[in-house]
Amino acid sequence: MSTNKKEMREEYDFSDGIRGKHFKKMQEGHQTIIHRADGEQEIRYSRPIILEPDIQEYFPNSEAVNKALRGLIELRAEKR
Repeated sequence: MSTNKKEMREEYDFSDGIRGKHFKKMQEGHQTIIHRADGEQEIRYSRPIILEPDIQEYFPNSEAVNKALRGLIELRAEKR
C-alpha cells in the first residue's frame, strides 16, 4: 500500500477544521434502516474496524478481510 501523501488542492481550506471531530462517533458505529416495499424494515448495525498499516498491505478491501476471517473461523470449527 502506498504511503505517498498527495497535496491538497488550493481551493480546499481546512484551516478551521478540527482534527478528530467525528472520531468518537465513528468508533460507536451507526445503524442503517432499510425500508422494504412490503413495509418491513431491516436494521443493520455496523462500526468500522481500523487495520494497522502493516496489516493493510495484505488486505486491500473488506472482501479480503472477510475472506481471511471466514477461513480462520472454519479452522477453529474444525479443531472442535
